[in-house]
Amino acid sequence: MKPSIKDSSVAIILLNWNGFDFTKACLESLRKISYPNFQVILVDNGSTDDSLKRLTELFPEVVFLSSAVNLGFTGGNNLGIRHALRNNFEFVLLLNNDTLVEEDFLEPMVRHLLATPSCAAVQPLIYFVHDKKKLWNAGGNYWKWWCNSETSYVIKDVDQAYFTDWITGCAILLKTSAIEEVGLLDDAYFAYHEDVDWSLRMRKAGMTLAVVPKSKIYHVAGASSTSKIRGREGFLDPRVHYLNVRNQLFQLRKYASFPYAMTAWSYNAVKIAAFMGYFLMKGRWEKLKATLKGVREGVFKDIA
Repeated sequence: MKPSIKDSSVAIILLNWNGFDFTKACLESLRKISYPNFQVILVDNGSTDDSLKRLTELFPEVVFLSSAVNLGFTGGNNLGIRHALRNNFEFVLLLNNDTLVEEDFLEPMVRHLLATPSCAAVQPLIYFVHDKKKLWNAGGNYWKWWCNSETSYVIKDVDQAYFTDWITGCAILLKTSAIEEVGLLDDAYFAYHEDVDWSLRMRKAGMTLAVVPKSKIYHVAGASSTSKIRGREGFLDPRVHYLNVRNQLFQLRKYASFPYAMTAWSYNAVKIAAFMGYFLMKGRWEKLKATLKGVREGVFKDIA
């Protein structure tokens, strides 16, 4: 007999890092979902704003895990994934804390995974919270000749699940059997590009990935990395540039094999040089230093 939604348990993993308001709103939306068999696991990533205590009081049904330090997107989620694996959940959903979900968003994704043995992971369509008709993510494209990953804004089918090259870590629902085969998120990444790496590892193992358009959620986007006030360095934290550059170079080293390496390394070298030239011209010294640090570590740091 085929497994049903009623029998299929889902662990929903959220990270909280000094994000009480976003996390509270997300948890409130999850309280209203129609899926019959799920558990929310909240990992507090070394918050210093008393949010863990406040959330624990407000949401007694949630399983709370905590780290004394910020383990990043990878380390924090891996803490939650290990808990889910120990407790024999069939599926794991990584969900950003700055999202709101539709009441029935889980069922279509679980149905697709149950019906498709080759499929390791799926994602919903993701719209903006403040403009619910504006699309934030409809899947991901990966260009081998550039070793470049980009968000797709094209809904390829409004009724049926469709293939995607990679899935954003904002909302990725996976079979735990796939995680057991390819491993956890790569902690070397900390944050950014780790979802591309995970997706490519699944595809390398012969698995497929899909977008399920009947499932919808809403995303604030950039809640933990973008300032509301424009400073000398702009709105974006220089650390974001460091991680993006470093992790893009990790991606090149892991996946840009011959003959793709010939164009991929040249393309990314030009792109990084253009960023550095822009920061130099604008006098954004912290971002320039962050980019240089990202280049140095991206090329020379040991990775798996």
